[in-house]
Amino acid sequence: MPPHAFFVGSAIFHYLGPSFAVLLFARVPVAGVAWLRIVSAALVFAIWRRPWRAFLAATRQAQWTMVALGGVFAAMNYCFYRAIAALPLGTVAAIEFAGPVALALAGARSARNLGALVLTVCGVYLLTEVRFGGAPQAFAWAFANAVLFTLYIVLAHAVSRADPATSPIDRLGAAMLVAGVAISPLGFRDAVPALLDPVALGAGAAVGISSSVIPYVFDQLAMSRLPRSTYALFVALLPATAVIIGIIVLRQVPSALEMLGVLLVASGVALHRPPA
Repeated sequence: MPPHAFFVGSAIFHYLGPSFAVLLFARVPVAGVAWLRIVSAALVFAIWRRPWRAFLAATRQAQWTMVALGGVFAAMNYCFYRAIAALPLGTVAAIEFAGPVALALAGARSARNLGALVLTVCGVYLLTEVRFGGAPQAFAWAFANAVLFTLYIVLAHAVSRADPATSPIDRLGAAMLVAGVAISPLGFRDAVPALLDPVALGAGAAVGISSSVIPYVFDQLAMSRLPRSTYALFVALLPATAVIIGIIVLRQVPSALEMLGVLLVASGVALHRPPA
């Protein structure tokens, strides 16, 4: 399959899974849903790929990269779920792309990247202006998620090409095992009641597979074959994807100003070019 097809699949599941998680918040606390997502994904990778073998066979540098990516997975998902518990999915998705665009400007100062940052900042300003009064703490989680999402792109690219002797999916699985350990102090206590609720447990596992297995595997398959600049261009589809899924699954219909904000962010992401 062409790498672009993997990215389209990733774009769909990247926010489809979290939209199901929002529905699960009525049954399980937010931190508990984050724990269920990461740990269920880690169990899938453990059974499917036995990723510890790739971890032990990798170089020391590759091992540290996998550990770092696992820590980012845990923190990023926790912040993301805290944000979408109070804000529309499309708003949080748009904010998380401010980080990669700013990183591109820092690494490759050009008029193109400066214009991309201006568009993104204007879009984020519109989104925060519309919603900030009602949920200031949620925006703090959303901006923390934006920083972590930037680290995810950098580290996931590094993991996808870290060690030609092992599979990138196995290296991703090793990072997810690390994430399962890292998320436990934050979410295990809130997830305990769900362990005795078959419906919640099954729904949490479904969220994990659709959020942290399918899209991240597709990301690795796309990243290993696409230049970072091309991948960044396709990432511009994600804010729009989040808005569409938010409308269909969660009935989160954005206002005209919010749609304009998302459009500005998507335009900025499409315009920017990360350093080679």
